[in-house]
Amino acid sequence: MTVVPYKDDPTGKKSQVAQMFNSIAGKYDFLNHFLSAGTDIYWRRKAVGELKQLRPARILDIATGTGDFAFETLKLGEQAHVTGVDISEGMLEVGRRKVRDRGLGHRVELQLGDSENLPFEDNSFDAVTASFGVRNFENLKQGLAEMHRVLRPGGKVVILEFSKPRTFPFKQAYNFYFRHILPVFGKLISKDRAAYTYLPESVQAFPDGPDFLTILQQVGFTSPQWQPLTFGISSIYTATK
Repeated sequence: MTVVPYKDDPTGKKSQVAQMFNSIAGKYDFLNHFLSAGTDIYWRRKAVGELKQLRPARILDIATGTGDFAFETLKLGEQAHVTGVDISEGMLEVGRRKVRDRGLGHRVELQLGDSENLPFEDNSFDAVTASFGVRNFENLKQGLAEMHRVLRPGGKVVILEFSKPRTFPFKQAYNFYFRHILPVFGKLISKDRAAYTYLPESVQAFPDGPDFLTILQQVGFTSPQWQPLTFGISSIYTATK
């Protein structure tokens, strides 16, 4: 069964996810840092570090949201130019304001787009990244296959995504926080309870760890690797084409 934010809404997951992120866009950055106690900043830096040796010039950031991961990739060097795509215009508008405020319009381009039907030619990018976005795909394999298609041969994909802790007692503490505490604070701050009940539900349904490595191979990636972070709360996945 597909996990969706609004269970009484007859529209598909893609439409609901766009609606959800439009609803919480103004509070998204604050909630990310608040609900993770700032750990999300460390996770992004760690994920971008996977691209240091490659030193990509053309980077595609999938489900870019407000652009935080895209901005982090600019630290890879002056040669880095990032194109970010997202299905939420609300999130992109926040991101574009950040681009303007930081004077980065010559290095970061954020555009509305469907990650499962990317408007780019084959082999267009040196690296493709995604931060907490692939679990929101309506069709996971289709989205990953599109990432593979637009990546050049020899290029690298880096995916940062929530995962499920597997060891006692952290697994139990994490599940309690995700199911009972996070939705309360999420609703109070964002005014959209569905967004922060959907989050733990989507994480539970996501095929993390070795299962995700298998899917990466199925869509054509090679040398997939998995690196759990912070007791397994999130994970970095890398692979090449």
